[in-house]
Amino acid sequence: MPIALLALTLSAFAIGTTEFVIVGLVPTIAQDLNVSLPSAGLLVSLYALGVAIGAPVLTALMGRWKRKQVLLSVMSLFVIGNLLAWLAPSYEALITARVLTGLAHGVFFSIGSTIATSLVSKNKEASAIAIMFTGLTVALVTGVPLGTWIGQHFGWRATFMIVSALGLIALIGSALLIPRNLTQKAPAPIKQQLNVLAQPRLLLVFAMTAVGYGGTFTTFTFLAPILEQVSGFQASTVGLIMLVYGVSVAVGNIWGGKLADRLGPIKALTIIFVALALILGIFTMTAGHPVLAVLTILVWGAFAFGNVPGLQVYVVQLAEKYTPHAVDVASGLNIAAFNVGIALGSILGGQIINHMTLMDTAWIGALIVLIALVLTRLSGALEQPNVAIRRSI
Repeated sequence: MPIALLALTLSAFAIGTTEFVIVGLVPTIAQDLNVSLPSAGLLVSLYALGVAIGAPVLTALMGRWKRKQVLLSVMSLFVIGNLLAWLAPSYEALITARVLTGLAHGVFFSIGSTIATSLVSKNKEASAIAIMFTGLTVALVTGVPLGTWIGQHFGWRATFMIVSALGLIALIGSALLIPRNLTQKAPAPIKQQLNVLAQPRLLLVFAMTAVGYGGTFTTFTFLAPILEQVSGFQASTVGLIMLVYGVSVAVGNIWGGKLADRLGPIKALTIIFVALALILGIFTMTAGHPVLAVLTILVWGAFAFGNVPGLQVYVVQLAEKYTPHAVDVASGLNIAAFNVGIALGSILGGQIINHMTLMDTAWIGALIVLIALVLTRLSGALEQPNVAIRRSI
């Protein structure tokens, strides 16, 4: 794999840290800013909505820019957004900073996926995307638990200050390692690019992505209060458990990429969604037992993000077939779909907590993942006639 992928991985690490560290800090921020748990959970939702807006809209508007120029611009915006979060004087100001940072996040992962695939041969595309997303999963292993620990001991503002420094390092790495003249087709007019939204096959994949991720985040957004209030762990232990989860995620992400390369996206996603639904259902029963809860979280992590490479490479493959003039936009819309799922899952989780209990988020999340499984099988079934025609020829 080319060394330029390291630059993308560094950037994904910084972005992954700022996106997911908020999960471990939800109780801390809620207490410090005197807001409810669901209100603090909105910091996850609104960040995700920033990503959802930024990914397709800004990617389309910046379509005529050189890809490296786009990358450096959004990483600069990322640094600024985290500095604003560090200095935010109120809950409302923190929301503004999170939305701004989310805009940068959305463009990065849409353009980053296409940069990653342009650096390798066709048969290594899913693995290249998995390597880029390894930065995100390594952030779960190291950045998120460390950021959670820093936030609990030195205040959540210190976490965002350090994340802005990580973003600056990633920006420098991108400037040094990413080639200037990446392969890039002439962009189509914005109206033509947005024709992606008129392609039923791509809309189906976007739905798979949003629903599959939404099911996970219905529970994951409130993992810290579950561990404290249901499993009985001290707040200081939550960071260590996030470390366990992150190690599992890192392994699962690489495994998911290799599985998608070997079996194809549909078969790989079928396996992952089935396992994920089962694990969320099991967590409903094991969360009240500390040892079993940690073991379940360990297995959960292996599948929670294993679907990312398969979903992303699948949408790129379909976009190259149905909308070759707008592959970047299709990639960006899928990043948006991930974050629509995060936002809706977080909001749904907050409503479940308000009207039911913390642990009801798990079995409801499992049901949502099963809907993603149905959509995945439907997408696979739609490919069968084409397969039959090719075989007959």
